[in-house]
Amino acid sequence: MKKLLQISLGIVTSVGGFLETGLIATSAQAGAAFGYKLIWAVVLGTICLIFLVEMSGRFAIASHHTIADGIRDRFGSNMFLVMLAVTFIVNLMVLAAEIGGVSLALQFMTGWSFQWWALPVAVAVWLLLWNGTFGIIEDGVSFLGLLALSFVVATFLMDPLWGEVAKATVPSLPDKDILHYAFIAVGILGAVISPYLFFFYSSGAIEDKWDKSYFGINKAIATLGMSFGAIISVAIIVLSAMIYPTHGIESIDGYEQIAMILTPAFGGWGLYLFCGSLMITCFGAALEVSLAQSYLVAQGFGWNWSENAKPKSDPAFSLVYTASIIIAVVPIALGLDPLQVTIFSMAVTAVSLPFGVVPFIFLMNDRKYVGEHVNGWIGNTVVLFVIGLAFLFAIITIPLQIWGG
Repeated sequence: MKKLLQISLGIVTSVGGFLETGLIATSAQAGAAFGYKLIWAVVLGTICLIFLVEMSGRFAIASHHTIADGIRDRFGSNMFLVMLAVTFIVNLMVLAAEIGGVSLALQFMTGWSFQWWALPVAVAVWLLLWNGTFGIIEDGVSFLGLLALSFVVATFLMDPLWGEVAKATVPSLPDKDILHYAFIAVGILGAVISPYLFFFYSSGAIEDKWDKSYFGINKAIATLGMSFGAIISVAIIVLSAMIYPTHGIESIDGYEQIAMILTPAFGGWGLYLFCGSLMITCFGAALEVSLAQSYLVAQGFGWNWSENAKPKSDPAFSLVYTASIIIAVVPIALGLDPLQVTIFSMAVTAVSLPFGVVPFIFLMNDRKYVGEHVNGWIGNTVVLFVIGLAFLFAIITIPLQIWGG
């Protein structure tokens, strides 16, 4: 029963942590511009993410190392510093987008500009990290994120053409704007396969003291949690495809347009459900990204680290997330459009994927770390596929940002 409860909590955490501002924005854009056609990108990204997250947990259980520990130990300081620099900068952009998402939700509910909310949101994130524990952040905040299931309920209430939805799980080319189609597809995949998730997940396994009895739990959480999270993202695409074209909207230019997505299904309550979902999921993601920053830096440099410890016990760990939040809040407080920050950060995340994914193929096949729990041929095939995607993204994302974004 205890193990079953842990699986349930893990799935809830994954669902609450899967959806954030990047997936909400890119999914809404996909549905408005291309109907159901980009559902396949969510499906493909989720399959890849399931394998990578499961590997992150399996690596932590088998080696008692986090991913950052493994990269530094296996590849040396120089390789680690390159990966650290790239990932740290990308995470700052993602963190700014998440703070912007929470601020926009508060703007929609109060009428006060998101700029005025940026600093209070950043302070709230910092205070919870400073005073909270990993369990509160992992389970408490993520549990509230289940409010995002309102997107799934709304989809059933709207009753789409389910045959067309199923058909869209297979890739197909659009009839128009192929560059824009490709740009959104890359953005969705970048939003789903975010490197910070791997570092956060493996660190969480160590924080929760997972032992060898957790291999099965790890697999269940990775598979079921990420799958349920993907269902919410698909629901957003479906709702967008049904709602926006009927209002003559084929391009999402601001979150004000996305905010109406639940209104047809729930009436006046739709706006509040959307705002609540956006606020909670983005707030949870901001906590996770901030922690991932501290985990990455502290583990790489051999500092004390634990969200369960008091800040005075690991001051450098606390300093990293404090500095990250201060830097990330600046562009939002200065009025930079959160939607543009989000779209750009997802594109940059796609470019950075090789630095976060390539080490997997080596770490997960090194018996020095994982012993008999090395990857099988299926796992290696998936990682190689993701690596190929990552290098493709690194080559095409900037041109697509210019010509198709």
